[in-house]
Amino acid sequence: MVAPFWGPTLDCPEPRGLAEFYQRVCGGEITVSSETFVELRCDGFSLGFQRDLNYREPTWPEPRVPQQCHLDFKTADLDSEEAQVLAAGATKTAVQPAPSVFRVFLDPAGHPFCLTTWGTPAAPAQSR
Repeated sequence: MVAPFWGPTLDCPEPRGLAEFYQRVCGGEITVSSETFVELRCDGFSLGFQRDLNYREPTWPEPRVPQQCHLDFKTADLDSEEAQVLAAGATKTAVQPAPSVFRVFLDPAGHPFCLTTWGTPAAPAQSR
Protein backbone atom coordinates (compact mmCIF):
# COMPACT_ATOMS: atom_id res chain seq x y z
CA MET A 1 0.00 0.00 0.00
CA VAL A 2 1.25 3.45 -0.88
CA ALA A 3 -1.29 5.50 1.07
CA PRO A 4 -4.70 4.95 2.69
CA PHE A 5 -7.76 6.29 0.91
CA TRP A 6 -9.02 9.53 2.41
CA GLY A 7 -11.94 10.42 0.15
CA PRO A 8 -13.15 12.13 -3.01
CA THR A 9 -13.50 15.83 -3.74
CA LEU A 10 -16.47 16.94 -5.82
CA ASP A 11 -16.46 19.99 -8.07
CA CYS A 12 -19.50 22.22 -7.58
CA PRO A 13 -20.62 25.85 -7.79
CA GLU A 14 -21.27 26.28 -4.02
CA PRO A 15 -18.98 24.16 -1.77
CA ARG A 16 -20.52 25.12 1.57
CA GLY A 17 -24.09 24.36 0.51
CA LEU A 18 -23.16 21.00 -0.98
CA ALA A 19 -21.12 20.06 2.11
CA GLU A 20 -24.11 20.90 4.31
CA PHE A 21 -26.36 18.72 2.12
CA TYR A 22 -24.03 15.71 2.50
CA GLN A 23 -23.72 16.42 6.22
CA ARG A 24 -27.52 15.98 6.44
CA VAL A 25 -27.21 12.72 4.46
CA CYS A 26 -24.27 11.02 6.20
CA GLY A 27 -23.37 13.07 9.27
CA GLY A 28 -19.82 14.17 9.91
CA GLU A 29 -18.27 17.48 10.78
CA ILE A 30 -17.27 20.37 8.56
CA THR A 31 -13.62 20.89 9.49
CA VAL A 32 -12.35 23.19 6.73
CA SER A 33 -14.39 25.92 5.09
CA SER A 34 -13.44 28.67 2.67
CA GLU A 35 -15.10 30.22 -0.37
CA THR A 36 -13.37 27.71 -2.63
CA PHE A 37 -13.11 24.51 -0.57
CA VAL A 38 -15.01 22.75 2.23
CA GLU A 39 -14.13 19.44 3.89
CA LEU A 40 -16.67 17.17 5.57
CA ARG A 41 -14.98 14.59 7.81
CA CYS A 42 -16.87 11.42 8.55
CA ASP A 43 -15.84 8.21 10.31
CA GLY A 44 -12.88 6.90 8.32
CA PHE A 45 -13.14 9.17 5.29
CA SER A 46 -13.50 12.74 4.11
CA LEU A 47 -15.61 14.38 1.41
CA GLY A 48 -14.20 17.50 -0.18
CA PHE A 49 -16.14 20.11 -2.14
CA GLN A 50 -14.31 22.58 -4.34
CA ARG A 51 -15.67 25.55 -6.24
CA ASP A 52 -15.54 25.22 -10.00
CA LEU A 53 -16.79 28.36 -11.72
CA ASN A 54 -17.12 26.39 -14.97
CA TYR A 55 -18.98 23.48 -13.37
CA ARG A 56 -21.48 21.75 -15.64
CA GLU A 57 -24.16 19.65 -13.98
CA PRO A 58 -24.14 15.98 -15.08
CA THR A 59 -26.99 14.90 -17.35
CA TRP A 60 -27.17 11.27 -16.16
CA PRO A 61 -28.40 8.94 -17.54
CA GLU A 62 -27.97 10.86 -20.80
CA PRO A 63 -24.19 11.02 -21.45
CA ARG A 64 -23.95 14.57 -22.85
CA VAL A 65 -22.28 15.73 -19.60
CA PRO A 66 -20.79 12.70 -17.78
CA GLN A 67 -21.61 12.05 -14.15
CA GLN A 68 -17.87 12.34 -13.32
CA CYS A 69 -18.32 10.54 -10.01
CA HIS A 70 -21.10 9.06 -7.95
CA LEU A 71 -21.22 8.13 -4.28
CA ASP A 72 -22.93 5.11 -2.70
CA PHE A 73 -24.44 5.15 0.79
CA LYS A 74 -25.29 1.83 2.41
CA THR A 75 -28.64 1.35 4.13
CA ALA A 76 -30.80 -1.49 5.38
CA ASP A 77 -34.06 0.40 4.69
CA LEU A 78 -34.32 2.03 1.27
CA ASP A 79 -37.80 3.46 1.82
CA SER A 80 -36.96 5.21 5.08
CA GLU A 81 -33.61 6.54 3.86
CA GLU A 82 -35.18 7.69 0.58
CA ALA A 83 -37.61 9.87 2.50
CA GLN A 84 -34.73 11.33 4.51
CA VAL A 85 -32.49 12.20 1.53
CA LEU A 86 -35.45 13.79 -0.25
CA ALA A 87 -36.15 15.87 2.86
CA ALA A 88 -32.46 16.86 2.93
CA GLY A 89 -32.72 18.28 -0.60
CA ALA A 90 -32.02 15.39 -2.99
CA THR A 91 -34.00 14.72 -6.15
CA LYS A 92 -34.95 11.17 -7.15
CA THR A 93 -34.07 10.36 -10.76
CA ALA A 94 -36.67 9.08 -13.21
CA VAL A 95 -34.36 6.20 -14.18
CA GLN A 96 -34.10 3.56 -11.44
CA PRO A 97 -32.17 0.54 -12.83
CA ALA A 98 -32.58 -1.75 -9.79
CA PRO A 99 -34.81 -0.06 -7.17
CA SER A 100 -34.94 -3.10 -4.88
CA VAL A 101 -31.13 -2.92 -4.42
CA PHE A 102 -30.20 0.69 -5.06
CA ARG A 103 -31.96 3.97 -5.72
CA VAL A 104 -30.45 6.85 -7.64
CA PHE A 105 -30.74 10.49 -6.59
CA LEU A 106 -29.17 13.81 -7.54
CA ASP A 107 -27.56 16.09 -4.99
CA PRO A 108 -28.24 19.86 -5.19
CA ALA A 109 -25.34 20.29 -7.66
CA GLY A 110 -26.64 17.46 -9.88
CA HIS A 111 -24.15 14.72 -8.93
CA PRO A 112 -25.80 11.28 -8.98
CA PHE A 113 -25.57 9.26 -5.76
CA CYS A 114 -27.15 6.02 -4.62
CA LEU A 115 -28.68 4.56 -1.50
CA THR A 116 -28.01 0.85 -1.58
CA THR A 117 -28.63 -2.34 0.33
CA TRP A 118 -25.75 -3.88 -1.63
CA GLY A 119 -23.84 -6.23 0.66
CA THR A 120 -26.37 -6.12 3.48
CA PRO A 121 -27.97 -9.39 4.69
CA ALA A 122 -31.42 -8.28 3.46
CA ALA A 123 -30.25 -7.39 -0.06
CA PRO A 124 -31.62 -9.54 -2.88
CA ALA A 125 -28.99 -11.32 -4.95
CA GLN A 126 -28.52 -9.14 -8.01
CA SER A 127 -25.58 -7.92 -9.98
CA ARG A 128 -25.20 -4.25 -10.55
